[in-house]
Amino acid sequence: MKYEIEVLEVKTAYDGFLGLKQFRFRHSLFAGGMSPPILRERIESYRAASVILYDPILDQVVLIEQFRIAGLEDNQGAWTLEIVGGVIDNDEAPEQVARREAREEADCEIGELEFICEFLVSPGYSTERIHLFCGQVDSSVAGGIHGVRQEGEDIRVSVLPVQELMKELYHGRVNSTSTIIATQWLAANRERLQNQWRPD
Repeated sequence: MKYEIEVLEVKTAYDGFLGLKQFRFRHSLFAGGMSPPILRERIESYRAASVILYDPILDQVVLIEQFRIAGLEDNQGAWTLEIVGGVIDNDEAPEQVARREAREEADCEIGELEFICEFLVSPGYSTERIHLFCGQVDSSVAGGIHGVRQEGEDIRVSVLPVQELMKELYHGRVNSTSTIIATQWLAANRERLQNQWRPD
């Protein structure tokens, strides 16, 4: 099947840190032909890099806790336990952002860095795209409160054994897409990373 899209009209409804555009378009159908005109709104978001910080020697992960506006109506759920991450500026490589955010948000220096995947967070309505990594760190020196104050960041660092993080996946404390994907990837690759990243 040949996939086709015909954009009929694009309107900008809002243009701030995030944007909102309205599209009128048609697309090819699986049964053949083209759809009637469809109207959809799309949040114009950003590219970001996120990294799960893993200590293969102590078998621990370094996570951060911070306030997230999406959980505003859920007082407890507004403070999320998640991996570090940040927006990719136009001239930056995702790997650079992963290392920078590890320093800014968790005061950790990444050694080895492995790419996990790239994905759209909510393809039904947003262009937000995440480049996901796993970074080797020394968790024995992790802790404290960090973040860029000028950006309103108030970030607390937590260190968890990998097994404890796995349990948290099923108790609602971990509700960030990047963190869930990275944790499941780590579960599947943990033994390999321990063999690769541990000193001889």
